[in-house]
Amino acid sequence: MSVRTVELSDHSEGNQFVDLTVVAIPAYFGGMGAEYAWLKRTVAERGVTPGDYERNDTIASLTMGTVSLIAPLVMGKILAPITPGKGRYGKALLGLALGAAAVTTVADVITRRNAGHLPPAGMVPSTLKPDPGSAPVARRASLASRVASSAALTAVAAGGVAVASGWAARTTGRKLFDKRPGPDLGRGPVAVVGAIVAWDFIYYWNHRLSHESRHLWAYHVVHHSSEHYNLSTALRQPVADSFISSVPQGLLGLMGFSPDVIETARGVNLLYQFWIHTETIASLGAAEKILNSPSLHRVHHGSNSQYLDRNHGGIFIIWDRLFGTHELEDEPVIYGLTKNIETYNPVAIATHEYGDMFRDFREATNWTDRLSYVFRGPGWDRGLTCERVGPAPNRPWA
Repeated sequence: MSVRTVELSDHSEGNQFVDLTVVAIPAYFGGMGAEYAWLKRTVAERGVTPGDYERNDTIASLTMGTVSLIAPLVMGKILAPITPGKGRYGKALLGLALGAAAVTTVADVITRRNAGHLPPAGMVPSTLKPDPGSAPVARRASLASRVASSAALTAVAAGGVAVASGWAARTTGRKLFDKRPGPDLGRGPVAVVGAIVAWDFIYYWNHRLSHESRHLWAYHVVHHSSEHYNLSTALRQPVADSFISSVPQGLLGLMGFSPDVIETARGVNLLYQFWIHTETIASLGAAEKILNSPSLHRVHHGSNSQYLDRNHGGIFIIWDRLFGTHELEDEPVIYGLTKNIETYNPVAIATHEYGDMFRDFREATNWTDRLSYVFRGPGWDRGLTCERVGPAPNRPWA
């Protein structure tokens, strides 16, 4: 098997590094095989649990994991021509976003100006006194509303792609390492350990925001969509992860960590998180005051109300203890989403939350509500941000 490399800079610079997470693929399958064998051997005495392997669920997880490795290579080629500042069509994409936003704004004004001529909500038009001029006004308002809905979706989609691709292209580890204000921190053991700790700290906030902002949750929900919890669940990854990983890569480069050290830190972080997706290990004891563990990460995957949005750390749990998101496992974990999607279709798994978000977005009638559907937590318009919790403010779906 060939080893995929990760490029932290422009292709023209040719800076490539071995991806430790791909090198470890045999260990992934070895670990899953050992876990499956143990679970099968002990099922009679312990009973079936969500930690057991389910054929369709496991296939879906492995499919998502495979796609997540291929997607960055494909997406890079697709997005390169339309990346602002890099591709020849980047300005056209920005122009499309701005033009669609302008059309939306005008259509919103037309809709609001004609809204007063429409029948009151719940009123049957035939019960009102005839108004010869009301029909054209109603048609104009309805058309403007539809135009605003479609144009707004185009503006946000085009703008989102432009911002994400432009940001990722400008914040690679190599680019920001070259612009660092301080010295090169070297490639020795101290630098590697420092990069691992720094990556995990940034990962904590990245991960936490992925639960607290709906457009980030829409991509991250893939990882939480399984109602099972075993080592295959660790491989159920979103396809757009490369956009998010550019944040810690860029920040570490700016701090003075070289691209190869950054890649080592990324690989170590992901490899550590593989083995904590299991029910076969109960607890690490006192080590759990510092390190993340299977028990603590089971909490993170729980849909129980007390477990929502807890334990976001990758390797270290100290960030959760410091910033108020720490929770111990003290009741059986119910895995999955607040509203489980009941499908093993990888396409549905990857896109279902985007579909829900865009449907809400299209129903909005002003920019404040539209952008809230994208950036705020799900459920904000109903006075709650997590349907599993109930009317608790500022709690996102998890």
